[in-house]
Amino acid sequence: MSDWLFFIEVSLAGLGSGALLSLTALAFVLIYKATQVVNLAVGEILMLGGYLFFAFAAGMGLSPWVAIPLAVIGGGIVGGIVERGIIRPMLGEAAISVFMVTVGLGSVLVGLVELIWGTDPRSLPNFIATAPLFLGEAYVSRKIAVAFVVAGIVVTVFLVLFRFWRGGVALRATATDQAAAYSCGINVPGVFSLAWIIGCATAAGAGVLLGAISGISPTMGIFGLSALVVVIVGGLDSILGALVGGLALGLIQSWTGTYLGGEYTSVVTFSLLIVALMIRPYGLFGTHEIERL
Repeated sequence: MSDWLFFIEVSLAGLGSGALLSLTALAFVLIYKATQVVNLAVGEILMLGGYLFFAFAAGMGLSPWVAIPLAVIGGGIVGGIVERGIIRPMLGEAAISVFMVTVGLGSVLVGLVELIWGTDPRSLPNFIATAPLFLGEAYVSRKIAVAFVVAGIVVTVFLVLFRFWRGGVALRATATDQAAAYSCGINVPGVFSLAWIIGCATAAGAGVLLGAISGISPTMGIFGLSALVVVIVGGLDSILGALVGGLALGLIQSWTGTYLGGEYTSVVTFSLLIVALMIRPYGLFGTHEIERL
């Protein structure tokens, strides 16, 4: 009985981690869905969100409930600046060129964070209660439970918005056919900016939640690599894939780290990536595009 209880607790922790992976993967999906750009700097935007919260809450002494929206807005502003100043001038260039620009952007963000706040890990001001939470007899960290609930709400909201909101319809139309979207009067450059702003704001919010659980450091952007595995397995253009893939990978990583050892987590994660690319390169829920050359 105790073994089963321990397994349930490990699984609940994995679902909480998976929810954060889903939220981060959503940032990848939103940007790729509208602009066909794989933004490898999402992990560093996530890191920046955590540090912005730290700056507002600890540095300026603002209430955490004021600092959270400011950090999210800050991430969105960075996304808008990057899209307008760096990505848009590169439209029409080779995809690998744009991809490498996002790699360089990630390194620049890490360098700026280290210059401003240093390289030492830091703890965020507490804004989530630490009292134990029990589901039946199973213990789950309250911070992880809150992260799971918030991530689930955000992903659900995006699913609804993409289906019914006019801006969401414009995003879907642009993702499907940019030329047709132009002909229908959709402001495609505006849609690009909107996607980058919302995607980076989402990543910054995920950074605040992740920082509340495990603290912040300039290396926390590595979390984005696991989220990239999620979107490749789930589908680069699928919000549902980000949700399902994130929860599944969170469970797998939690089980692996607990029963095999933490050193095997990366091995299993990226082995899963290789297998997924070999079997279903467009993802479990991604669009299977067939092009005639």
